[in-house]
Amino acid sequence: MDIASVLLTGLIDLPWWGYIVVALVFTHITIAGITIFLHRHQAHRALDLHPIPSHFFRFWLWLTTGMVTKEWAAIHRKHHAKCETIDDPHSPQIFGIKKVLSEGAELYKIEAKNQETLDRYGHGTPDDWMERHVYTKHSVMGIVLMLIINVILFGAIGLTIWAVQMMWTPVFAAGVINGIGHYWGYRNFRPEDASTNIVPWGILIGGEELHNNHHAYPTSARLSNKWYEFDIGWMYIRLMEMVGWARVKKVAPKLQLNKGKTECDLETLQAVISHRYEVLAKYAKSLRVAFKNELADIQQASAELGVDGATLRNWILADAKTLKEEERAKLDQALSRTQKLNTLYRMREELSSIWERSAATKDELLKQLEDWCRRAEESGIEWLENFSRRLRCYA
Repeated sequence: MDIASVLLTGLIDLPWWGYIVVALVFTHITIAGITIFLHRHQAHRALDLHPIPSHFFRFWLWLTTGMVTKEWAAIHRKHHAKCETIDDPHSPQIFGIKKVLSEGAELYKIEAKNQETLDRYGHGTPDDWMERHVYTKHSVMGIVLMLIINVILFGAIGLTIWAVQMMWTPVFAAGVINGIGHYWGYRNFRPEDASTNIVPWGILIGGEELHNNHHAYPTSARLSNKWYEFDIGWMYIRLMEMVGWARVKKVAPKLQLNKGKTECDLETLQAVISHRYEVLAKYAKSLRVAFKNELADIQQASAELGVDGATLRNWILADAKTLKEEERAKLDQALSRTQKLNTLYRMREELSSIWERSAATKDELLKQLEDWCRRAEESGIEWLENFSRRLRCYA
């Protein structure tokens, strides 16, 4: 077989669907490398990896993305540290969803040139001879080598497979996760950001679809949390753990209830703080119900204030710290029209303040939690009373 034939047909001849399978397998390995190696292992230290899978992922990502481990880990760590602020490298709340979706990879490249980001957030990443002299120094060479390999193996169609590989990460990882994952979807938890779970089944993007779960528990090696959620990246980690190629260091805690408890203790306090984002998510459901029940009064108040009902609802559900002074003033006026909704809103803010008081001792925080539960149970609001009694059972 001459060189011209190899370039045209390649060494491997497959049916049309075979090339689709190859493209999907190649891109899926890349996604697995990003979520397991770059994200969970390098950026968050949620697990340890054996040198065999660790270096395989480094090599494969060099071939298929040209991304430098230190740059990726540093940028992602900064995203968590500065989430939804002007210093967040790729927040759709700041840059707009359209820009992050279409130019997510460009935002990554811009931040990768920020040496301060690399110095501050890039610690602990590989710094061996291969990283310094090959993967970092010649990051583009891997992409070129992947192109040559694809053409040799599959001929002209290898160009298409390579193009799909080159588009997959910018579109799905940089665009969809960083964009839609902070813009649209459902929320199991209410961390101090706009993160969402795009869908409950994390397969196409390796489990990264469960982005809200991740922001609630960043150092968890498992991104799924509810019984109906599936994280394929976690499945791969468990399989590697079975053969000694991985060691899980941390997963999100599971809530346990001691239904016999009637008073708050230090165990209750620790559990409430550990599960604070889940506590706020459950509380938010009651605010939505209360908003609907008090709709007539709220609509009248919003009309007088020149604010539409949807905006007022968003203000009620949002963290008060994210509202501007003018917005908070209008919200206070609207809430003054409905005692039940006002009580629920104020009690939520007081509950949040308990775990935000880092200077207080455990005994002081416990006293504040017990006082909160007592007032909740004396509020005359049935839902709030039931919520408080359940909170006491946290263990």
